[in-house]
Parts: sequence; C-alpha cells; structure tokens
Amino acid sequence: MAGSIPDVEKYKALAAIPDRDVLNLLPGAAMIREFYFDSEIHICTICNGKSGRCTEDCAFCAQSVSSKADIPIYPLLPKDKLQQGGLYAAESPINRYSIVTNGKRLSKKEVAAVAEAIAELDKNNISFCVSLGILDQDDFEVLKAAGVSRYHHNLETSQSYFNQICSTHTYQERLNTVKAAKAAGLSVCAGGVFGIGETDEQALELALALRALDVESVPINFLTPIKGTRLENCMELTPLRCLKIIALFRYVLPNKDILICGGRKANLRELHPLIFYAGASGIMTGNYLTTTGQTLQQDLEMIEQIGLTVRNKVNGEGMAKICQHHTTSSIRSTMDWLRG
Repeated sequence: MAGSIPDVEKYKALAAIPDRDVLNLLPGAAMIREFYFDSEIHICTICNGKSGRCTEDCAFCAQSVSSKADIPIYPLLPKDKLQQGGLYAAESPINRYSIVTNGKRLSKKEVAAVAEAIAELDKNNISFCVSLGILDQDDFEVLKAAGVSRYHHNLETSQSYFNQICSTHTYQERLNTVKAAKAAGLSVCAGGVFGIGETDEQALELALALRALDVESVPINFLTPIKGTRLENCMELTPLRCLKIIALFRYVLPNKDILICGGRKANLRELHPLIFYAGASGIMTGNYLTTTGQTLQQDLEMIEQIGLTVRNKVNGEGMAKICQHHTTSSIRSTMDWLRG
C-alpha cells in the first residue's frame, strides 16, 4: 500500500545481505536519495571547541577518560576561535557550521559562552549547529535564541549494544536529550559510529530508533582505530560493509539527510565516491575531532567529478523535498519491494 512503512523483516533481509552482494543495493538507494534531495549534496564542517580529558568512557573515543591516546588537550576555546570556522564557512559553499565539545555536558556558563559566540555570527549565509552533551530545556532555549537551529547528539550505537561501549551515562539519557532538543524547537542531527563491534542487525536497530525519533539529519561515522583507545585493534570494517550501512540507512530513512562523516576516506578507500550512490546526501568536510579528513577543495572536486552539486545555501537546513521533474516509477518499485 502506497505510503505504508515496510515490514521490519524486509529491512532485516537487507541487513543480512552478504558483502559481496552489497552493490545490488546501491541503485535503489541512489534513486531514493535523488527523489528526495535531487543531485544536491549538503556539506557541513565542525570546530573541536573543547578537547581531551573527557569524563566519559566511550570505547572508541580518543578523548575518553579511558583513553591513553596522544591528542590535543585544551579548555573551551575563546570566542574568536569558536567563531573562526563559522566566518570561513559563511564565505564558502559549506551549508552548516557546528561547534562540538567533549564531556557529558558543558556547564551553564560554557553553554552561554558558545551561544554568545554564535549570536554574533551572520545567519544569512550559513546555518549553525552545536554538540555540547546532555543538556536540558533551559540550555536549548539559550542556544535557540542565539541562532542555533540544530542540535547534534549521536546515539552512537544501538540500545542493545550501548553498554558495551559506554558505562558513564545511559542510552536513555541520550534519547531524552534528543527529545528535549526537539521540544525546544531545534532540528536534530543524530546518528552513530560503526565498526565498533556491532552486528548488522544492531546497525539496523539504530536506524529504526532514529526513525522513531524523527530526527532530521543522520551522521554516519566509521571507526578509525586510534592507538591508546579500547578499540585500537578493532579493524573489522570493509569498504563494502560501509556501503551496506549507508544503503540500509537510506532505505530505512528515505527522506532524512544522511551525512557521511568521520572515517569515510580511510575505511571506504577506492570506493569512497560511491557513498552518494549508496544513498548519502551529505558529507562532513575538513578535520574531525581528533583525526584528519579531506579538505573542502578535495570534496568539492569529488562531488563535481561524479556529476553532483553542492546544495544551495537557501536549502542549508537539509529538509527533504520532492523533485517534481523526476519520474517516480522506479522509486515506487523499490519501495513496493520493501513493503512486500
């Protein structure tokens, strides 16, 4: 029936596809992405606003209290440093700039400092996001008043696997934070990190949880094992499994932005440009929190070479649209197959 949600068993069948057959998923995923987002690719970038000595014990993170990784350590950056990336992004094709900090949450004073930095930036040519931990309603109101339109807060992994990678806060706290941000009128960017020991069915579990939360944007990160972290020897990802995860998320979340972030080039290697054919509608450019990424110029060249374009600044929020000029028969057949 048109408009109905496919049965979960259909998604489980996709998740169970052997890696050697993953390329068969890409044509349908690409059609879904193009149906909702045309040929436009969203680009975001981040600032690591506070680094190291985190109180949380996330197994994959170089900033974790359990990590012995050699990384930069500094408190919340001063206002001019927090603003620097936003000023650059506003003059570039980048759609969104985000300030990210470590720790369970920033203090009220620090939240106010981040809000003040963003309040002084031009909102006409760039959108703003922050990721400041497990905040409450009052914090979100302060950020929204300053011009923040989106809150980033990853669930990291599925509920059934979460206790294996973090013990210093709960999965429910993360859910509550996402709900509080939405209640405050912010859009939400929430996703996770893959290659940390989860199964394909647990990857699907996370996708379904994000669909239930109705988040607007879903970042997918692939583990880059860092010496000194608990997962320094975890190297289970292959390029094909990365593509399968992207495609699976596109089938489950057809009209949501799916952004490929940390670890994309290192894990996908020669198959890296295929992320868009697997359903990705956006990327994070530049460096990540403690690892390096591609430059904006490299990403712009990749997007151009495969015949796509950077999303217009006026569509920077990344809201899905229906492209009326597209023939819908192919997309309907793909979704009809999923519905059985």
